[in-house]
Amino acid sequence: MARPRIVITGLGGICALGLDVEAIWSSMKTGTSGIGVLENTDTSALHVKVGAEIKALPDHGLDRRRLITMDRFSLLAILAARQAFTQAGVEVDEQTSTRIGAAIGTGVYGAQTVDENYRAMLVEGKLRPNVFTVPRIMPSAPAGQVSMELGLRGPVFGLTSACASANHAFASAMDQLLLGRADVMVAGGTDAPLSFGVLKAWEALRVLSPDTCRPFSADRQGLVIGEGAGMVVLETEEHARKRGATILAELAGVGLSADASDIVAPTVEGPAAAMTSCLRDAGLAPEDIDYLNAHGTGTSANDQIETTAIKRVFANAAAALSVSSTKSMHGHALGASGALEMLACVMAIRESIVPPTINYREADPACDLDVTPNVARERRVRAALSNAFAFGGTNAVVAVKAV
Repeated sequence: MARPRIVITGLGGICALGLDVEAIWSSMKTGTSGIGVLENTDTSALHVKVGAEIKALPDHGLDRRRLITMDRFSLLAILAARQAFTQAGVEVDEQTSTRIGAAIGTGVYGAQTVDENYRAMLVEGKLRPNVFTVPRIMPSAPAGQVSMELGLRGPVFGLTSACASANHAFASAMDQLLLGRADVMVAGGTDAPLSFGVLKAWEALRVLSPDTCRPFSADRQGLVIGEGAGMVVLETEEHARKRGATILAELAGVGLSADASDIVAPTVEGPAAAMTSCLRDAGLAPEDIDYLNAHGTGTSANDQIETTAIKRVFANAAAALSVSSTKSMHGHALGASGALEMLACVMAIRESIVPPTINYREADPACDLDVTPNVARERRVRAALSNAFAFGGTNAVVAVKAV
């Protein structure tokens, strides 16, 4: 018996490109960069001064009693989840609330809270941290805060697998629906890593670009850290049609793998296995995929290895495949990246537009794919893959297709 189809009925997002999905997608289509000089972070003791920053948050209506219990990454998650839930038109009451859940990924933790407390205790001489420090910093906090905001009493949990966290959240939410543990799941990722401690740690890895992100370009210098959140509402097709919801796309399949090799150095085999598994799970052939949103971090090793993995999986179909890295615009938002890239895939399918890889200046023979350089392209997108390959060798790929 064929398994139930899992569909997407709502989208939500916030990042340096815009405060909602409409603004984010508009920026992606026009090749607008959200990367610039950091204004809300003290960079005086940092070598790198740039990031993909949300300059100002929208009015959110949360009172002070709620705000003091949450870090910025939870607030971003709430803002994105609200949007997705509103678009989906899901009604929550005593009867339905236990059948609606949330699976939300994050790559790090409540970084703003950690910085504030270290400063308070080590610089200002305070004797103890803020009483809400633990509930603010824990990686599961965004999932809990979203459940409280929307009244969700079904399966609610956080996931963390570095830069693959959002795609693992989509996979886990899909499983909850297929296993019959929920009727509706909010899924996605969030991160707010533009804090001194996190940025200083990334500096130590020597993978940050001093100016901007140039994925697949021969002169690429590294990644740029960003912040944001992206959420989707998932449900079975039967449930969505029964309540008359507008179906935006189908989450057709997922593919998960591990390199089991090195904590930071990627392999070809792990990403290739995840893409192959995803195609098999979705019942799709390589030639069925029109667009691939690459992990595309802008580091020398990642882009070259990802190119090799894509060519291995797609073989002859690689020549007709449109590839792009939207990280060139919204930066590497760590646990939120896969979620922002999911928005790009869904909108590419709905509007038949492939967003570009901007800042591309020089072809690299080791990255000889059609990376949609600098300008968006109109083409029919029947199905799309989104890659996420994380430190620790944890790989997660999702497939989205038109309905």
